Amino acid sequence: MASLISVLACSLTVLSVHGLYSASDDVVELNPSNFNREVIQSDSLWLVEFYAPWCGHCKNLAPEWKKAATALKGIVKVGAVDADQHNSLGGQYGVRGFPSIKIFGANKHKPEDYQGGRSSQAIVDAALNALRSLVKDRLGGKTGGTDYGKQKDVVELTDDNFDRTVLDSDYVWMVEFFAPWCGHCKNLEPEWTAAATEVKEQTKGKVKLGAVDATVHQGLASRYGIRGFPTIKVFRKGEEPEDYQGGRTRSDIVARAMGLYSDNSPPPELQEILNEDVLKKTCEDYQLCIISVLPHILDTGASGRNSYLEVMRMMADKYKKKTWGWLWTEAGAQMDLESSLGIGGFGYPAMAAINARKMKFALLRGSFSETGIHEFLRELSVGRGSTATVGGGALPKINTVEPWDGKDGVSPVLHDLSNPETDLLLKKHLNIFCKA
Repeated sequence: MASLISVLACSLTVLSVHGLYSASDDVVELNPSNFNREVIQSDSLWLVEFYAPWCGHCKNLAPEWKKAATALKGIVKVGAVDADQHNSLGGQYGVRGFPSIKIFGANKHKPEDYQGGRSSQAIVDAALNALRSLVKDRLGGKTGGTDYGKQKDVVELTDDNFDRTVLDSDYVWMVEFFAPWCGHCKNLEPEWTAAATEVKEQTKGKVKLGAVDATVHQGLASRYGIRGFPTIKVFRKGEEPEDYQGGRTRSDIVARAMGLYSDNSPPPELQEILNEDVLKKTCEDYQLCIISVLPHILDTGASGRNSYLEVMRMMADKYKKKTWGWLWTEAGAQMDLESSLGIGGFGYPAMAAINARKMKFALLRGSFSETGIHEFLRELSVGRGSTATVGGGALPKINTVEPWDGKDGVSPVLHDLSNPETDLLLKKHLNIFCKA
């Protein structure tokens, strides 16, 4: 009998310890399963007590907390977390002692510590003051939320917009999964924000940086197996996401983003030199401009020319990570350009690489083939290869010409030399042939 009484007494003690709040109270019992839904995702102001059932001060506070909850019903939400049982929530919000009371207002991820008295009146007064402050902020246009929400270049991603914004996008995404309480995440935030702005500018918005609060959007965190914070993943349309393993500084993030941009960007455009603007813009806007002078159309026909152009496009794609421009012209169309680069004395096709800032150029001495051009450009990439000064020390005069129509050339008719245009075409072709 004594044993039975002892067991009952022990059971009653346990029940009383874990019975600070019940479903009949106006205090909302919070736990890891409902905290984000009830508190973080809510527009309401919340007062949350973190307590331990064995804590004497918590037991003393309980009746006052219940009175405050009843008085504030429908106005301010009042909750309680058994931090002894749900210690992950306590750790998340830096709870070090019991009871701890926090006010979750405009920025739910950075609650304020309640430092007032422990009577129901003091609690109600503090709640109403916090409510006034919240309303005033909203009238002034402040919406709270995460710090990333204030950064226009870091896209705030959620369970609702992730698939539409990231997975269905044609852009490449670098996405950070973070937790507001995570120290490493706080250290990363300014680097991530600065990188987002720089990446947006350098990739013209083709690579985007986003952020997911994994404590709120737990479905996303679970889907992508997030186990620690911060975790960064790279998303490309139609591919499995990959983990980012690089450094956490702005420069590290930008470097990776630029690599992703190059991997997923089309090769630079191969342009025919039709006028002075084409040459000037390409050579002045890029680190190097690669210029090919191809044989006259009468020497190769359309198929031969297209073969040369295809080699150039292949090389432009191979070296697309370089900030180089790619140009071509027909032999004889831009004689001043050929002269300034010393082209023509050893036949066509020919290729030169110009650094317009230094007015230096290098000539392809090997074969005009994928292998020969690759060797030439590889030497340039590592700063090797002989160079010379552009003739005249400036970009030469460029003639305005009609674009190639993609067709075979038409041979001039010898008996029609009275036609000035035919005469000029014939002389140009004969001149090129003799030089070659």
